[in-house]
Amino acid sequence: MRPAPLHTDAVRVLTGWTAPDAGQAGVRDGFLDHLAAHPDGTWRECAPGHITASALVLDATGSRVLLTLHSKIKRWLQLGGHCEPGDATLAAAALREATEESGIPGLVLRPEPLRLDRHLVRCHPEGSWHLDVQYVAFAPSGARAEQSDESDDLRWFPLDALPEPTDDALRHLVAAARALDTP
Repeated sequence: MRPAPLHTDAVRVLTGWTAPDAGQAGVRDGFLDHLAAHPDGTWRECAPGHITASALVLDATGSRVLLTLHSKIKRWLQLGGHCEPGDATLAAAALREATEESGIPGLVLRPEPLRLDRHLVRCHPEGSWHLDVQYVAFAPSGARAEQSDESDDLRWFPLDALPEPTDDALRHLVAAARALDTP
């Protein structure tokens, strides 16, 4: 059986990604091991865990970040979520999710992931893991965000003034984004 295009893209992206440090390299290797063991590892139905795609949306200047107060998790997070059958690539999934959850057309996604994160979620009754491939997207100048049904709130924050409650994964992602040049 031939792997699905999204699975093939996930392996390609992760294999070609240069991790910024040994910890991230270990996470990447774990994601690749998971995909080797699970041909369905990009889909929500894969109970042991599945690849997700997210995007940290920055304003056009790169000085503010758009965060969602997730309605189920009750924490401020970057935008993103599960891959869907129409997603041909991880980058396309991250851009689709960010556009849907922000209401902002014309986001510009950096083509390579910035970080990876593995976290426990309740997608299945016994629990599951999200293997999140995290990208950065820039909003066009003057973009106005519109809150989606998945969010209790959606707001712009300065990169150096993140709201609470949040988590270390978001703080690490924002720190990595601060080192980037704007598009």
